[in-house]
Amino acid sequence: MIDFKDVVKSYDTGNMALKGVSMHIDDGEFVFLVGPSGSGKSTIIKLITGEIQPTEGSVEVNDYHLESIRRRQVPYLRRTVGVVFQDFRLISNMTVYENVAFAMRVIGARAKEIRKRVPYVLDLVGLADKAKRHPGELSGGEQQRVAIARALVNNPDTIIADEPTGNLDPARSYEIMLLLEEINNLGTTVLVVTHERELVERFTKRVIAIDDGLVISDGMDGYYHYEEQ
Repeated sequence: MIDFKDVVKSYDTGNMALKGVSMHIDDGEFVFLVGPSGSGKSTIIKLITGEIQPTEGSVEVNDYHLESIRRRQVPYLRRTVGVVFQDFRLISNMTVYENVAFAMRVIGARAKEIRKRVPYVLDLVGLADKAKRHPGELSGGEQQRVAIARALVNNPDTIIADEPTGNLDPARSYEIMLLLEEINNLGTTVLVVTHERELVERFTKRVIAIDDGLVISDGMDGYYHYEEQ
């Protein structure tokens, strides 16, 4: 669950990235967050993951209150949130299996758990036969599937996909969105941050549009209203 109430975020540079954002995403929802460059999307991601705190207002993510969270609690928050990035961020000298397993090792998972969980997640994203490959041997779409597997492996409540199809062609982009939809159908909350209008319009999902630090629309119409700048 993600809940923003009257959230303002000002940076030391004087930039006011968010100017009073309120939004609520329930457990199990699939939501697109859209808006032009500089609209505040990245700031929202940083608030959700505990990288920054709001200047004003309240942010609650999976029962953690981000405006008052203690530093030692942040790693526990992040175990409930898996993040998928546009540039994949895979470790090139590790195999697919090792990249995914690494996410479990950093939180202290036991070897037995890793041996059980990693093959299951790789099968879920359609990469069971690529476990021994290295990222450089994979296509862009396959690398993004590894990134999704890594985000999923610790069984988070929420997946945030930050421009997950930005480096992919339209066919691969559609496949990644279908995979995220499948993950959502299994019960995981999915928030996809994107500026790709055509992709959003192919899926009938709730769309929250943000521009200039404000929510300008929120609905199930499958598209968004703003002029790309």
